[in-house]
Amino acid sequence: MRVQQAIEQSIRVKQDILSDPHFAERIQQCADMIVSTYKANGKVLFCGNGGSAADAQHLAAELSGRFYFDRPPLYAEALHVNTSFLTAVANDYSYDQVFERMIKASGRQNDVLVGISTSGNSRNVILAMQQAKLKGMHTIAFTGKGGGKMKDCADILLDVPSLDTPRIQEAHIMIGHIICELTESALFGDKK
Repeated sequence: MRVQQAIEQSIRVKQDILSDPHFAERIQQCADMIVSTYKANGKVLFCGNGGSAADAQHLAAELSGRFYFDRPPLYAEALHVNTSFLTAVANDYSYDQVFERMIKASGRQNDVLVGISTSGNSRNVILAMQQAKLKGMHTIAFTGKGGGKMKDCADILLDVPSLDTPRIQEAHIMIGHIICELTESALFGDKK
């Protein structure tokens, strides 16, 4: 019965998201923000740790590669993929600064930073979001219930109504996929 319980829990979290009209509005706002950034020749950067780093890389690949159909690539990057940079900064400065320093180097006004943290309290993600705000970037936070400390530095907070890390991560990918679909459709037409 453990398998069924896990599936039921996952469905319940997604049902809670579905029944909240404000959540759907915030997802649409994220897509609109990203579309505006791409129309202005900007980029979307992602950051997170562990499973959230995997989600960051996954969503960046959906935008920079393709989602539903062949189309021009969109500039999207997960900030942790340069392991030489990541390990050098962690060694020479602090792991807390790894994403912040990359934002200092590559973030530009009106770019978008998507910070992903199930707790909303990952220090390195928070510092990156704060640096992004200083640079005039837009910020989106994918978190669990309540948003943690990230809620204070996010233009748009997508706080999944759960405290269960696996269920939050499952919802983050669903939300990210919806944003990718909306973005691709808005920029290139609905061809699926």
